Amino acid sequence: MLCSLNAWPDPKTPTLPASSSQLIKVGFRPATTAGLPALGTYDAALVPGPAPSNQSTAMKNVKFDFSNFTALVTGGASGMGAQVARLFAQAGADVFVVDTNAALAAQTAEAIGAIAMVGDVSDPEFCNRVVADAVARTGRLDAVVNAAGTIARRTGIETSNEDWQRAMAVNAGGVFYMGRAAARHMRAHGGGVVVNFGSIWGELGGPGALAYASSKGAVHQVTRTFALELARDGVRFNCVCPGEVDTPMLRAAGRVVPLNDAQAAEMGQRVVPMGRLAQPQEIAQVAVFLCSDAASYMTGAMVYVDGGYSTQ
Repeated sequence: MLCSLNAWPDPKTPTLPASSSQLIKVGFRPATTAGLPALGTYDAALVPGPAPSNQSTAMKNVKFDFSNFTALVTGGASGMGAQVARLFAQAGADVFVVDTNAALAAQTAEAIGAIAMVGDVSDPEFCNRVVADAVARTGRLDAVVNAAGTIARRTGIETSNEDWQRAMAVNAGGVFYMGRAAARHMRAHGGGVVVNFGSIWGELGGPGALAYASSKGAVHQVTRTFALELARDGVRFNCVCPGEVDTPMLRAAGRVVPLNDAQAAEMGQRVVPMGRLAQPQEIAQVAVFLCSDAASYMTGAMVYVDGGYSTQ
């Protein structure tokens, strides 16, 4: 496991928790030699997300084995992206945490024994450099999880040109640029997996967040099209589509005063069929599953993790 940071002190090696849960061995083809996301009106990587609550979610841990595996996670400094990076690291992967927030990326990377990379995924050249650097450092790139994102909570009439351009540049452009850079390497080196963060709003519409919903619809189509184009090259593209998740983005985005615990709980009870908001780890577990050989026959899938919201 990688235990260094770009321009930061050496991190501590994380301690893996004892678990009697199922072990899923993730085997990938040998690879050859090869961070960093962005955000806008509200950046998902500005504040660490809430810790998962075992009491409220009763989650059962599934232990993956990602040894001899390199994973790159955009938006990996906080929220769902940070949980994805943590799960990969706990399972033995070499992890790159990509984010615009240098301090938080360093903090997250140090905590899990990863490498922090700082930059904006809306820059295609930056995405090319990140992939090349990951391969150069570890000799391989097995998975990319695109979790970087931004949201402006405004109706279509209220949405500014800048709101629209930023949402498309980060949410759709970042997924395309990083996915393209990764796919070029993976196709030439035996395969790999890209998991993109979509949204229920990318399929159902999102009144009050038009630019965000539109950009997530684009993410879904980028995922489907790459999946079809690369299905016979050993490169899988899938999309995890969260519903309402208790993250800094949900609590603070576009709000004068962030939601407090009671308000967040009320939202979950009112909006979600299961009666609560998701915890970031619950979404991360699905994203990591999609990167494993347990999902080897899945490509082009939109996987909804929304407590039943999309079935209404």
